[in-house]
Formats: sequence, structure tokens, C-alpha cells
Amino acid sequence: AHQKLWKVQRDSESETEAKVDGETASDSESRAEAAPLSASTDDTPEVLNRALSNLSSRWKNWWVRGILTLAMIAFFFIIIYLGPMVLMIIVMCVQIKCFHEIITIGYNVYHSYDLPWFRTLSWYFLLCVNYFFYGETVTDYFFTLVQREEPLRILSKYHRFISFTLYLIGFCMFVLSLVKKHYRLQFYMFGWTHVTLLIVVTQSHLVIHNLFEGMIWFIVPISCVICNDIMAYMFGFFFGRTPLIKLSPKKTWEGFIGGFFATVVFGLLLSYVMSGYRCFVCPVEYNNDTNSFTVDCEPSDLFRLQEYNIPEVIQSVIGLTTVWMYPFQIHSIALSTFASLIGPFGGFFASGFKRAFKIKDFANTIPGHGGIMDRFDCQYLMATFVNVYIASFIRGPNPSKLIQQFLTLRPDQQLHIFNTLRSHLADKGMLTVATEDE
Repeated sequence: AHQKLWKVQRDSESETEAKVDGETASDSESRAEAAPLSASTDDTPEVLNRALSNLSSRWKNWWVRGILTLAMIAFFFIIIYLGPMVLMIIVMCVQIKCFHEIITIGYNVYHSYDLPWFRTLSWYFLLCVNYFFYGETVTDYFFTLVQREEPLRILSKYHRFISFTLYLIGFCMFVLSLVKKHYRLQFYMFGWTHVTLLIVVTQSHLVIHNLFEGMIWFIVPISCVICNDIMAYMFGFFFGRTPLIKLSPKKTWEGFIGGFFATVVFGLLLSYVMSGYRCFVCPVEYNNDTNSFTVDCEPSDLFRLQEYNIPEVIQSVIGLTTVWMYPFQIHSIALSTFASLIGPFGGFFASGFKRAFKIKDFANTIPGHGGIMDRFDCQYLMATFVNVYIASFIRGPNPSKLIQQFLTLRPDQQLHIFNTLRSHLADKGMLTVATEDE
């Protein structure tokens, strides 16, 4: 009898411990499923509310979105005019704001405000990842500046080790902050933070890499996504009848198809205009003498007009046999096609994410548009595609980077490479010709 009583008491204590151990996580899960986050409030400026008070909610939303869209496009033109450095700062600010919006949703969904050190650790991990990625960028594109300054040279040499050490500190801090009654919830938020870093920070890093390839690789893809978003909304608003996907009930096939054709035409026209200007087509480089960015170069064949034969089927329609185009315009077709056919799936993914947690927008930063992440959900997917596209079809070996690596070698290694290269050129007969020309 005593043994049975002891066993029942032990089982009861085990159940109680298990309940206490998992109380916060399970309660948080049930609350996240049962209680949706608060809906977005009407943050439309009072001036617009008074001016549009006589319109229906449908047309009021149309005008609010339209006015704010024009304002954002004007701001986009201004930051382009201000140059590459300002663009990189803006990308950094957008990245931080997107991270804040997604992390805040995680805090609200799982009611994790009281988790020890976790808000601090989330921002610490953001700092670590940015230090790693931007340190790599500085080493690649500011090599002469790094080699000139002793502190920068040391940081560059041990950059990856320092980055790894910083991350390990955060990892150890997370382990030390684990509390028995919050285990599951803490690991939820740890995973939430790292997925957010993967989506936001790595994509913004690719945006900056695209920018260094030339402003045109930054402006055209972003403009194509903006154009597709606007034209799909316009076609859907006026002609939309057939629902496209359940995740976004307001999206229609008419808007999807109309946005595709409008974006392809827009990409061709924008590429034609921008390909004629060196400030857009030249790679962004750092001038060590002036300590500033330069975008002056001799345009490559990609940005020189060439004559193309028109297929016979189209010749009979337009009455032309040849057409003069920039080769980049052909690449712009691939960019605009991705922006209009695959890019929207970034928005669908974001819609599914918001529906999963019963929220309308990521934030209320932009009236009529939601948060910054609501505007950049497609841009991040586009940035990855552009980076992969450049690496696969455009970029070749970069002589300047090879020289940078050559200069970091020991003198005996440099001499060995020099002798090997001289023998190779002499065997081909190129070294003698070059000497005679000099």
C-alpha cells in the first residue's frame, strides 16, 4: 500500500513538474492561436481624411495608396540622385526597420516580452551578422583603403575569426539565459530571430553587391518590381474579376497578366534610357586618391547599341527587318519577367505569414501600404535573383580583384607568379609585341 501510494504521489509530482516546465510555451501557443494580434488602425493623415471624406472606402484607399506611392517614387529618385553612399545607407536603414517589424511580431505572437535578455540578444545577433557581411564588402571593394590603414588591415586579416567570436559570445549568452519555465518559448524566438536574419540581412547584402556592379543593376530590378506592383493593382482595380490565389483574395488574374505585359514594356524602355548614361552602367568603385566613389568608365559591349534581326513572323506586322538595341535590354526582359511572374510570390509568402498570425500588415509605417516589410517582400526575392543572374550570365573574372589578391601575397609568391606569367606570355609571343609597342 505504501509503495502504491508513493508511486501515485511520484507520478503526480512528475505531471506537476512537466506542467510547470512547459506552461509558458504551451500557454503562449494557445494564446497565439486563440487571440489574433490587434488589427491595423487607420493611420491616414488627417489632411487626406478630410479631403477624401466624400469618397467610398474603395476609392478613398485608391487615392491614399496612389498619393503615397507617388511620394515614395519621388523619394526614390532623390536618393538615386544623392549617389551610391546614400543608397547603401538607405538599404541599411530599410534592413533594420524590416528586422524590427518581423521581430516585433514574434514578441507579440508569443507574448515574449519578459524573456530574459532576448530582445537584447536579437539586436546583438543583427549587429554580428551585419559586421560579418559589411566587413566582407569593405574588404572586397575598399581594398586600397584597408591596406593603407593599419587598424583596418588587421581587422580585415582576422575578420572572419572576429565575426565568429562575436557570434559565439551571443550564442553562449543565449544558453546562459535559458530559464526552465521558458525553454520552448526561448528556442522559438531563437529560431525566429535567425530566420529573420536569413531573410532580411543576407538579401540586403545582395542588394549592395548588385549596386556595386552598376547603378543600372540596382535601379532596373527595383523599378520593375515597383512597376509590376502598381500596374497589377491598377489592372486588378479596374478590370479584376477572377481571383488569383486564396492567400490574397484581392489579387486577380487580370491584374497579374496586365502587370506582366506592362512590366516587360517598362523594363525595355527604362533599360534603353539608362544604358546611354555612364553614371548608370559603370561599376561603382572607390577612388583612393579622392576618397570618394566613382562611376566613370568605358561602357562594355553590354551597353553599346547593336543591330538585331527581327524574326520574319514579326517583320510582316511591324514592317521592319532590323532593330537597334542595347544587349542589356535583352537581359532586362529576363529581369522584368521574373519581377512580374515570380516576384509576386514573395508577396504571397508574406500574405501567408500575416494570415498565419492574423495580422493585416507588418506595421503601420506607411499609410495605405502597411509597414516597410510590406513594400519590400518582393524586393528581397528580386535582389537574390539579380545577384544569381549576374554571377551566372554577366560577371567574368575581375582583374582588379585578382591584383588585390596578388598584392596581399608574400614577395616570393608574387615573384613566382610574375615569372610564371612572363613565361606564359613569352610562349604566346605577346610579351615581345608589348615590348616593341612600348
